[in-house]
Amino acid sequence: MDTIFALATAQGRAGVAVVRISGPAAADSVARLCTNVPERRGVRKLRDAEGALLDEALVLTFAAGHSFTGETVIELHLHGSPAVVQAVLRELGNMPDLRQAEAGEFTRRALENGRLDLAEVEGLADLIDAETESQRRQAIRVFSGALGALAGEWREKLIRAAALLEATIDFADEEVPVDVFPEVTALLTNVSAAMKREAEGVQIAERVRDGFEVAIIGAPNAGKSTLLNRLAGRDVAITSEIAGTTRDVIEVRMDLGGLPVTMLDTAGLRETEDVVEGLGVARARERAEQADLRVYLLSPGETRPAASGEDDIVVWGKADLGASETPRVSGQTGEGVDELIENIRKRLETKVGMIGVAMRERHRTAMLRAIGHMDDAQSMMVAEAGLADIIAEELRSAIRAVDSIVGRVDVEQVLGEIFSSFCIGK
Repeated sequence: MDTIFALATAQGRAGVAVVRISGPAAADSVARLCTNVPERRGVRKLRDAEGALLDEALVLTFAAGHSFTGETVIELHLHGSPAVVQAVLRELGNMPDLRQAEAGEFTRRALENGRLDLAEVEGLADLIDAETESQRRQAIRVFSGALGALAGEWREKLIRAAALLEATIDFADEEVPVDVFPEVTALLTNVSAAMKREAEGVQIAERVRDGFEVAIIGAPNAGKSTLLNRLAGRDVAITSEIAGTTRDVIEVRMDLGGLPVTMLDTAGLRETEDVVEGLGVARARERAEQADLRVYLLSPGETRPAASGEDDIVVWGKADLGASETPRVSGQTGEGVDELIENIRKRLETKVGMIGVAMRERHRTAMLRAIGHMDDAQSMMVAEAGLADIIAEELRSAIRAVDSIVGRVDVEQVLGEIFSSFCIGK
């Protein structure tokens, strides 16, 4: 296998920059830069092929089997000058037994060497991209192996069920002392129920990763844009006393109590002769329906919209102009804004409580495929005897579906997509 190298920290000026080298020629390559490569760690002077000093760096050595990739890895902790980094990378690039790493190649080697399973790789990708506390917590659960451990439990129970059935096949001409169907049924019922719970939480987990959407809707001139500006802490939407100012959906991304949330300011809902405003109203209704939560701003004389759901928030807008009804909010003065934010956070936190450890549509699809095979197996067990070999094959198919979650089978088609999101040094 080739020996690869790359800058593992961000480009640009910094206090420290880390260059990572992984592969069988790692130690020999670093020996050309400095004498006496440390067995574990040490400060060394790095020199080019002509003997000129490049930098004085901390050199860390990770033995094969004890590194991130599973190979021999050496890290050079350099002073974070772009010039220093480029000089060291240029020197490494001139060595015939090294090559520049491709995007995600270090992590791919960790997968291929059994240091990570596929679910952990996905968790690492999400951890790198995490912007909020909820995203970090969710990613760290998967990266730490929680999904792999759960899939392992499911796999053991399915293997046990398949083994019980195959025993009846192997001894078909003999009397099997115990009816295995009750134990097999109990195992399948347990695994299927657990998978269904996990599958139901995937959609919410994806929202935590990609961000929830909260739509602010109401009649024209209800104060939606002013409220959005207050929530964003800056002027992101044009505000005016003229009704119908907002004609498109304005989006603002924010961290709301640790949750990633995109607030949507929508066109005022009303019947209009203006073609452009009419398009904005139609788009507002569509985005509001797709949003995870809606905040209805009411104007004087209005009643709760019939379309609002139990989870939606209904609040009186423009409290600064004398609205007496409660709850009420004013984007102009900030009255009621903290309470509104807390209300939004609590309702989204309730949704987050449904999350397990499965986070991606790929996980959900694999679980539903396994559940389908288990359902077919249980139906055949109820229908009639004499189908043990077919039932066992259904269970083997269910096991293969579970294995695909952590990358034991059928993963080649998803690797390119996953690793393309990684930086070169990861």
